[in-house]
Amino acid sequence: MPTINLRGAQKNYGVNSANAVSNLDLEIRDGEFMCLLGPSGCGKTTTLRMIAGLENLSGGEIRIGDRVVDSIFDGVFVPPEKREMGLVFQSYALWPHLTIERNTDFGLRLRKLPKAEREARVEKVMQALDIAKYRDRYPSQLSGGQQQRVALARMLAVNPGVLLLDEPLSNLDARLRLEMRAELKRLHKEFKTTIVFVTHDQWEAMTLATTIAVMNEGTLQQMGTPNDIYDRPANRFVAEFVGSPPINILSFDKNGTSDVAKEAEAYLSSRYPSLRGIGSVGIRPEALSYATRKEDVPQGSFSGKMVVTGILPTGGSWILELRSDSHTLFLTTHALPRLELGEKVRFFAPPEALHVFDKDGQRITEADKLLRSAKLN
Repeated sequence: MPTINLRGAQKNYGVNSANAVSNLDLEIRDGEFMCLLGPSGCGKTTTLRMIAGLENLSGGEIRIGDRVVDSIFDGVFVPPEKREMGLVFQSYALWPHLTIERNTDFGLRLRKLPKAEREARVEKVMQALDIAKYRDRYPSQLSGGQQQRVALARMLAVNPGVLLLDEPLSNLDARLRLEMRAELKRLHKEFKTTIVFVTHDQWEAMTLATTIAVMNEGTLQQMGTPNDIYDRPANRFVAEFVGSPPINILSFDKNGTSDVAKEAEAYLSSRYPSLRGIGSVGIRPEALSYATRKEDVPQGSFSGKMVVTGILPTGGSWILELRSDSHTLFLTTHALPRLELGEKVRFFAPPEALHVFDKDGQRITEADKLLRSAKLN
């Protein structure tokens, strides 16, 4: 499948309404697993529907390779059935009166494929998705996870150039969601299909995607690999949206700066006087450590004293809640904390673990270079 390009794509549902999608530039390469990630109402499903042809653009254009498929300026609109894309909704939309095999080969029958080729394709995808043993059953006789596999098999059987998935796992329980994530990862590798996956679940995006596009209020906030999104968030929105527990934010607001934020501001200004216009600093919970003795804190670290107010086990790790007079920090540890509630500890983080944002919430890239070049003694 050629590369899909959205250039200045815009969608508006009325003259007086805000844009559902605004000036979106997005490139989806052949064989890519692209996740559109963001909160409800951010425009990710609208974007998927515009790619599919279920929504007309209000502005901009969509190209598949060199072919324009939607452009108001050029007066072009290619209908969904001619875009060679498969769409799987949150609702499985299986035919209740057809067997699993007939549901799977439904699209192939519409295309009037020869019987031998149709049966070979159906058998391949049913075996790949482990539903061949259910071929004579009906959808009502299957679990939610099995029905989801049938919906995917029906799309994969017609071998679409692009597979569009609109939150297909949201109806499944935790265990089935985990299994289906692994299944989708394997299918992407085996069939090499371009996949565009809409989700509000950051872990689905992080574990599945080769590329993540984070959206908010109809605009693209950042696009990159899962590691890029997590390790180098482009702004505070991305930093705070991706991560669990969420990132700790220290805001340098002169009217309400917390004591820990003041310590961070003093730490940065004394070590890196060239930095200007800092609005806030973020620290991932796993980047924080603690010590009960001052001499155990590595020199050069950003650190401070706080009180342990919560020890929360999560199974394989623990979340510590630390409080000062005007701030709360969370840190995670994989070692059983030998601490008591009310005990005073020193938190610390290496300078390269600090994410520095300006007053508009944008990442200060100059700070990255300075902080990463710092040497802890």
